Amino acid sequence: MTEPVTTLKGVGPKQAARLEKLGIHTLTDLLFHLPLRYQDRTRVLPVAGLRPGDEAVVEGEIALAEVQSRGRRMLILRLADGTGALNLRFFHFSAAQQHNLVRGVRLRCFGEVRGGRQGLEMVHPEYRVMQDEDAAAPVEDCLTPVYPTTEGLHQISLRRLTDEALARLEHLPDWLPPGVLDPAGLPDLESALRTVHRPPPDVSVAALLAGRHPAQRRLAFEELVAHHLSLYRLRTRTTARPAPVIRVDGNLLGRLRRSLPFALTGAQDRVIRELERDMARPSPMLRLVQGDVGSGKTLVAVAACLHAVEAGHQAAVMAPTEILAEQHHHNFRALLGPLDIPVAWFSGRQGVRARRESLAALAEGTARVAVGTHALFQDEVSFEDLALVIVDEQHRFGVHQRMALREKGARDGRLPHQLIMTATPIPRTLAMTAYADLDYSVIDELPPGRTPVKTVAVSDARRAEVVERIHHAIGQGRQAYWVCTLIEESEALQAQAAEDTYAQLQEALTGVRVGLVHGRMKPREKEAVMAAFKAGELQLLVATTVIEVGVDVPNASLMIIENAERLGLAQLHQLRGRVGRGTAESACVLLYHPPLSDTAQRRLEALRATTDGFEIARIDLELRGPGEVLGTRQTGMMQFRIAEIVRDQDLLDTVKAAATRLMRDHPDHVEPLIRRWLSGAEEYGRVG
Repeated sequence: MTEPVTTLKGVGPKQAARLEKLGIHTLTDLLFHLPLRYQDRTRVLPVAGLRPGDEAVVEGEIALAEVQSRGRRMLILRLADGTGALNLRFFHFSAAQQHNLVRGVRLRCFGEVRGGRQGLEMVHPEYRVMQDEDAAAPVEDCLTPVYPTTEGLHQISLRRLTDEALARLEHLPDWLPPGVLDPAGLPDLESALRTVHRPPPDVSVAALLAGRHPAQRRLAFEELVAHHLSLYRLRTRTTARPAPVIRVDGNLLGRLRRSLPFALTGAQDRVIRELERDMARPSPMLRLVQGDVGSGKTLVAVAACLHAVEAGHQAAVMAPTEILAEQHHHNFRALLGPLDIPVAWFSGRQGVRARRESLAALAEGTARVAVGTHALFQDEVSFEDLALVIVDEQHRFGVHQRMALREKGARDGRLPHQLIMTATPIPRTLAMTAYADLDYSVIDELPPGRTPVKTVAVSDARRAEVVERIHHAIGQGRQAYWVCTLIEESEALQAQAAEDTYAQLQEALTGVRVGLVHGRMKPREKEAVMAAFKAGELQLLVATTVIEVGVDVPNASLMIIENAERLGLAQLHQLRGRVGRGTAESACVLLYHPPLSDTAQRRLEALRATTDGFEIARIDLELRGPGEVLGTRQTGMMQFRIAEIVRDQDLLDTVKAAATRLMRDHPDHVEPLIRRWLSGAEEYGRVG
């Protein structure tokens, strides 16, 4: 069934181009192009029982036919079936239609029933003139599918082409043998496809529309299995290559622990042990570590770097934004400096001389740890012996960027170990699917002394009260953030909004020391403002969302987020995480501009109801979908044809078991399954 659609009757270059817009190139693509909804044309309904909104087949005799001109010409037919009558209205009609559709002619029609001025009506219904010999003409024997389509491609054409493809269905191999399918209790491929394209009249339409019918779930199950197999296979290929074996006494980590004014949490210790085990193996570590805001991921990353350094290797830490990379550089320097471990810094905005010095220190090996933005993977950056790559907030990087950094550590056929970190909690269902090629650790414990943040949503009509609240917090010796957002993704406009707010707040809060940070400032300027805020020299910091992650000021106890309705749940949660980092009672004010959309209302309610990042991530997944949550909507990853993570999450454990069984008992089925369902998965999987 890999034949091109041009092998079907009536599919020339123009029709093929239209089908291509829908992602349909082969007969298999056509069979996996599923209906959006269904129409019931399996029975003729009496007019008397119809209600507005019904889609129905009716049959009757034309009792009246006339052309009216109320602004525009229209042909009006009155169709009676003995139980009642309804009007048929045609705005586009030919002279032949006007001639043929006259009183006494019998019609069978299908359309949507609407309420009109003179009672019920159908506008431009599909119709057929019934002759005497058609008196017992059969209706459809299955529900009629309505497919996603494109300009110039009619539903009738799609149904005809699908009929042709279904006639050749016995040639489509079923790569899931009964032994793999049975535990899931799902039908075979052929019956599943016949059911979704041509459902029998007694089928549960509600189950079909919800995507919960066993036939649809069979197809979603196969797609999820193929996705899981692709990631697993790519993991196998990566781990088949050697990696440096890092086995150390942990002297450096011991020295670090003794220098800290606090003990690590049990969750941090557990994750560090998992990393130690991974790095002691001769194959590359592929591990995702996630933790809620403030759970202490940085210390876990530092511990991994210390092991690499103690074993005589180098480590690189890459962050997606200048401000987060700067924060990492500051933290790593503060923690590693007392251990006499120099940290090199790489940024796109670095001066020529500083860059030259960093390049030399890395190439010669005098710098054992490098921290930076995407500047780290540029061609001129070379390491003496890179053994560990840490990527923070990895979903914000492009595939090629992550691959380039990993390849920098490839040496004598060996690959560096990879640690992926994210402060965006990912629901288990999404992690099982998107990161099936990674081992998975969660720092699920916050350091002692962290206070829950009280969250309120306030209309911007009460802006003056919010400003007064800042005055009160500052009067108690606390500090505050005011975050400005704009709907446009423009640093220039965001900066302008922040500058305007900065000026207004300076005027409103006399005697308060106000600072400003936005993405268009020079790194040195930003760093100076942040340092002043951290030192308590500034009491209020006006900022754009550049402070979303990586900023730690324990004395800040109030966060104002302006236009909060414009941000996603994950981003709001990250911003809220900038306060509540000390012992003082903290609050987050979500300042919104009414009226709120339903989605915005649900987001703000979720944030008020819980501070649990994983619960917030679960709701975010329901509201936005996996591509948005992972930041991959434009990359092609997670673009399922049939499966939906939220809807089909109960299948995931069975999917994992089925994939394992296929690899063990039917390895020859793996490649064809992946090829059937996935394109572009190879590259994603290679980067972990």
